[in-house]
Amino acid sequence: MKKIPFPKAVLFDFDGVIVDSFKSHYGAWSSAFRELFSKEICPFPEATHAGKAPYLIAQYFAEYGGDPSKAKALNALKQKHVITSALPPDLLPGVKEIKSFLETNNIPFGIASNAYTAFVENSLKHAGLPFPVCMGVDQFDEPKPSPVPYWTLAERLGIKEEDFQETLIFEDSLTGIKAAAATGMVAIGLLTQYSEEELKANGAVKVFPTLLEAYQELVSE
Repeated sequence: MKKIPFPKAVLFDFDGVIVDSFKSHYGAWSSAFRELFSKEICPFPEATHAGKAPYLIAQYFAEYGGDPSKAKALNALKQKHVITSALPPDLLPGVKEIKSFLETNNIPFGIASNAYTAFVENSLKHAGLPFPVCMGVDQFDEPKPSPVPYWTLAERLGIKEEDFQETLIFEDSLTGIKAAAATGMVAIGLLTQYSEEELKANGAVKVFPTLLEAYQELVSE
């Protein structure tokens, strides 16, 4: 793809696309794990769990803690900790620019995340950059890598199937790019954590370093 099409709609992942929230999430997992298991947590399993639903991450950590039956309790406790975190996530480059571009051109846009809706909305509130539609994993029948989150968001935004080929999806994880590619929309990768080769191998039709470079291409003649 030489240049991304002028979009009829744009869908975004959250973590790694809009914000860098690793410190917020891992800090909350760590404090919740310490409270529940009375010991320190293991390193985050990025290679296998980046972008996955929180309940799957909770299962991994609970197994490490020695009691898989506590996964549900760990997940619930982590959600409480991350909402009250003193480490709000940082906005990534290009978010303000592309959001302003979409608003100016009356292009529908929203977020579909494997994080919980409350975290996404709270993070954007801290950043002073609310989005019109934010949907978290608690609003979907299936998490990514299923395409269901993006199909659900598209329906919420009133995007018709005939417009999918001009609807952009920005993702940074392999889990997310697989979901985006399966929708029939335009899956675009960002180099937050994976290489261009890895993202394209999992369905990205084009890759940018951040949203800033994607925005610059959109506004270029």
